Amino acid sequence: MTHFDAETAARARELVKLYPEPRSALIPLCHLAQEQDGWLRPEAMEEIAALLGITPAEVRGTATFYDMLHTEPVGRYLVSVCTNIACLLGGAEELLEHAERTLGMRAGGTTSDGMITLEDAECLAGCDRTPCVTVNHRYVGGLSPLAFDQLIADLRAGRRDGEVPPHGTLVRVRRNGGLRAGKEQIASERAATADAQAARARAAKEAAEAQGGGA
Repeated sequence: MTHFDAETAARARELVKLYPEPRSALIPLCHLAQEQDGWLRPEAMEEIAALLGITPAEVRGTATFYDMLHTEPVGRYLVSVCTNIACLLGGAEELLEHAERTLGMRAGGTTSDGMITLEDAECLAGCDRTPCVTVNHRYVGGLSPLAFDQLIADLRAGRRDGEVPPHGTLVRVRRNGGLRAGKEQIASERAATADAQAARARAAKEAAEAQGGGA
């Protein structure tokens, strides 16, 4: 029995077809599973492993390496507060402490209604707007404590749904097909690449032999 719903299963199969080696689709499939469930469920990791011909342990090992992939449940909204140096100087520590008081939990926790997970994040690459805050990996600007409270109120009321989808959704514009190049073109380009690699290897070998002979 598949864990993916019909649409997700179809998208997963299409993703695998995009890569010469199936396991290259591992991270995209993890994001796809997270889009369906909001986090990477064990059942989803097992299905991904079956699709790629690898073990669930390999899927989990990869997933636990990346901050954007979650192997435990998170809230509908993952609110990340950057506490790296630029944001720290801009008041990030004070903002994070305010957020913890406002939400009634420490960073890393999720509110009892399952809506908000608060995260103490490393650099979010928005150093011109400190302290930088993202929601589900969407920038919402450098926030003051008052602006943070308004953000949380807006999220709970659904007023940000037009710009911030539920956690797990990375893109809103989906591919409308697979590879645009024909199979013959792909085969020709791969053959040319293999020939070029073989030629470089032969040249390197001949150069090494010539150098050795000269010695």
